[in-house]
Amino acid sequence: MASRQAKQGAQAGVYVIVVIAILGVGNWLAKDYNKTLDVTANKRFTLSDQTKKVVGNLKKEINVYYFEKTDRYEQARDMFDRYRNLSSNFKVNYVDPDKRPDVARIEGMRNFGDIIIDSGVKKETAKALTEEELTGALIRALKTGTRTVCFVEGSGEHRVSDTAREGYSTFKDALEKNNYKTQTISLIEKPEVPKACNIVIVGGPKRDYLQPAADALKTYVAGGGNAVVNFDAVLYLPDQKMGDTPNLSALVAEWGVTMKGDVLIDLGSASRLFGQLSPVIGSYESHPITRVMADNASVLPLARSLEVKAPAEKLFSTSEGSYSLTNPKLPMKEADLDKGAKGPFAVGAAAKIGSGNTAGRVVVVGSSNWTANFIMAAPIANRDLALNVMNWLTSDEELISIRPKEPEDRRLSVTGGGLRALFFFSIIGLPLFVILTGVSVWWRRR
Repeated sequence: MASRQAKQGAQAGVYVIVVIAILGVGNWLAKDYNKTLDVTANKRFTLSDQTKKVVGNLKKEINVYYFEKTDRYEQARDMFDRYRNLSSNFKVNYVDPDKRPDVARIEGMRNFGDIIIDSGVKKETAKALTEEELTGALIRALKTGTRTVCFVEGSGEHRVSDTAREGYSTFKDALEKNNYKTQTISLIEKPEVPKACNIVIVGGPKRDYLQPAADALKTYVAGGGNAVVNFDAVLYLPDQKMGDTPNLSALVAEWGVTMKGDVLIDLGSASRLFGQLSPVIGSYESHPITRVMADNASVLPLARSLEVKAPAEKLFSTSEGSYSLTNPKLPMKEADLDKGAKGPFAVGAAAKIGSGNTAGRVVVVGSSNWTANFIMAAPIANRDLALNVMNWLTSDEELISIRPKEPEDRRLSVTGGGLRALFFFSIIGLPLFVILTGVSVWWRRR
């Protein structure tokens, strides 16, 4: 009997040791090999490539101050822990302003919920506890100096003050979130690019530039300036020829880009969302701007094709389902495609003008609507592509990436009939089913 008890005691002891060992190994794995699985449709809980690149490359300690009441810290820990796992230099400080008013005063806290990122040289505030705001504030805190993007106006270009469908206000907001300042300039009154402009954007002028204005852009780029020149498709209307800008076309031809006088049509399935006059980019080249863009769809509404030769390099092209038509009759018919050439066609190019550190950089795109509000707000890659262009122009190539996605609106829309059905099922149907089931069981056992 004593032998049996000793044997059972030994077995119990072994079981306890095994359980403790398993728990210990599990705790060690959880601590040193922290892995998560994100099964959400838009990878809501996975940090973007840009965040991983920026945080992972931190060379010095960055202090992040989260000002909130102590009982509200937990709602922020998940987000901050994901950042901390990328770099030991990302330090998070949870501060209750009621308990530490001295820290709140020194760091410049204004409201509960403020997130202040202090690089030691510069402080920036994230307006919300989202990846887009946090990473944007971190980039602004790390970057010293100012980068100014100048939008040319006066010849019918897209305007940054325009919040309508074809305005550039969304593009402007995206630039400012990424540490760029913006302003507008005119090359009509004074054909000279201001020295403050790090990048000049020509947003699809409806009227051609006068020669002095074109010469001003040429001089600016030759002196080491950076420019984006967006063109529109050439359409022949009864009273005018739209998109025809010979002086501007002659300028980019000197940079190795020849603009074709056509309009591109896309019959591929991917173009159905925005229409046949909005070609989808079918391929990206291995250029610093586009090498991270593979498998990301971008759209170029009202686009024209271009030919590329040195010193320019091709950036992206339309799909094989695209066609090039010259002077098509509107509205177009499928039979009109027999008169056109079949794609793919180059629609974007980049060039370095000059040599060394003083070389100017230019990007030419055969569409001006590719950064318009209705496109920049869509769940496609145009926003990433546009900001990658900006990063390349200012030689911030380490920031070229796929950025945080804005949260999707996944609210359930229910009709009046659906609400009535839901009410009947939950308030009447389900309780009635439970009652009838109970009565049935009672009756059978009676």
